[in-house]
Amino acid sequence: GEDGGKKPSAATRLVALARERYTFVVSTDARPYAVAIDGPNLALPLRGKTGVRQRLARLYADTFDGDVASQSALADAMTVLEGIAEDNDPVPVHLRVGSTPEGRIVVDLGTADGRAVVVSAGRWEVVDRAPVLFRRSGAMAPMPVPVRTPDGLARFHSMLNMDESAFRQMAAWMAAAWLPDIPHPILTCKGEQGTGKSMTAQMAINLIDPSPAARRSQPRDEKAWSRQAFTSWALCLDNISTIPRWLSDTLCKAVTGDGVVDRALFTDDDVVVLSYRRVLAMTTIDAGALAGDLAERVLMVELQLIDGTRRRSEEELDAAFAEARPAVLGGLLDLLAGVLEVLPSVRLDSMPRMADFARVLAAVDQVTGWQTLPDYLAASSNVASDALEGDLFGTALAALVTRAGTWTGTAAQLLEQLQPANGVRPPDWPKDPTRTSGRVKRLAPLLRSIGITVDDTQRSKDPDRRRLLILTRTAPEDTSASTPSEPDQGSFWPEEPPPDPDNFPPDLH
Repeated sequence: GEDGGKKPSAATRLVALARERYTFVVSTDARPYAVAIDGPNLALPLRGKTGVRQRLARLYADTFDGDVASQSALADAMTVLEGIAEDNDPVPVHLRVGSTPEGRIVVDLGTADGRAVVVSAGRWEVVDRAPVLFRRSGAMAPMPVPVRTPDGLARFHSMLNMDESAFRQMAAWMAAAWLPDIPHPILTCKGEQGTGKSMTAQMAINLIDPSPAARRSQPRDEKAWSRQAFTSWALCLDNISTIPRWLSDTLCKAVTGDGVVDRALFTDDDVVVLSYRRVLAMTTIDAGALAGDLAERVLMVELQLIDGTRRRSEEELDAAFAEARPAVLGGLLDLLAGVLEVLPSVRLDSMPRMADFARVLAAVDQVTGWQTLPDYLAASSNVASDALEGDLFGTALAALVTRAGTWTGTAAQLLEQLQPANGVRPPDWPKDPTRTSGRVKRLAPLLRSIGITVDDTQRSKDPDRRRLLILTRTAPEDTSASTPSEPDQGSFWPEEPPPDPDNFPPDLH
């Protein structure tokens, strides 16, 4: 200093520079972030390649005539800034999609200027600064600015080889994917080779949450999956042929909300938490690979074989998609805005699995006149039947109950009585009564879809009080009952006369 005192250390200067330019917060999962005072509403990590540490190192060199802060000074400064962040109450930090307390949906465009789309009942707009705090990851890519055109969804449908029912369900799923607080079924593109499953799923993900790697290979373990899921709002697993039990359970939890606790690096007692609920898609040839719980959480759309005269190169399709993306986004946002207007009034006569998503489909149908909810319920029943056919133990169990009408006994008796069709037990056949009981519980949703109920609440009357399995053949579930009841208020469009095409994109009719 000018009075001859000792000049501030590099770490002190770094902290001062940081406090002039950033505020510091901690997220609800206990991660510290910095937010620029004059800049986008983005939560920047303190460390890492995209974090504040590197920015401060450059700022320090620019401010102090090329003087370079040492690694120890930067580390000391980060420790101080983390302490400053922890002085504040936790705040929500969103990834790609968030919601305001008033119920508006906010979609981060992922651009450097921090612009976002805000969707409310009946309208949407692009704003310069997001009203909620977002974080970014290296797995994210920018979205184009959406535009309002009358043919956005129709242009997207023209690129896909699926019928109208399948496309409308997929369009409703994509619009619902921006609703952050509900579970979403896994969009499953099914079809033989040459139907364009992978490209269809990739385009759907790149509309919702663009990424340089929209399609991912099957993860090797739960930790690898958690790291992928933490960095993206929407993910696609490509070419799934077999699904191990751990992955089936993990995908189910990712749909409804999951979290992983792990030890922090270089510590003995500190932990890090990865918590998430994600929007998922996958491609497959055979729905028989789906386990019972997972089969209840999919939206299956089947793609048709592409005629040789209509097949386009990937380069040509990429160019057409890039050109249409702003209009397609506008069409999806129009659909979402209409859904938000009528959703509070939508009631279902009965609540199927994935009930929140079913309500969204009912709202879509009310806005557009489509039939996505009945089609989804019918397709879900077919998926359950296909999944059961792919399980040899489940098939044998269903055949036993069909012959008997009602079967009662212990898990040990069931294992002894059940035999595979060819007499050879496959590797995944239960090997003891405990595994048999667990397998029956997992199959219960699929069995219920074909009219077989499972009751394991009773005990035998002998002194051993052994748990009994009671399997009963009943009428299959009637999915037609799950239809929207009369809304409490007027619909987005009046029923009579038909809606004016100028008031909403005609491709939604």
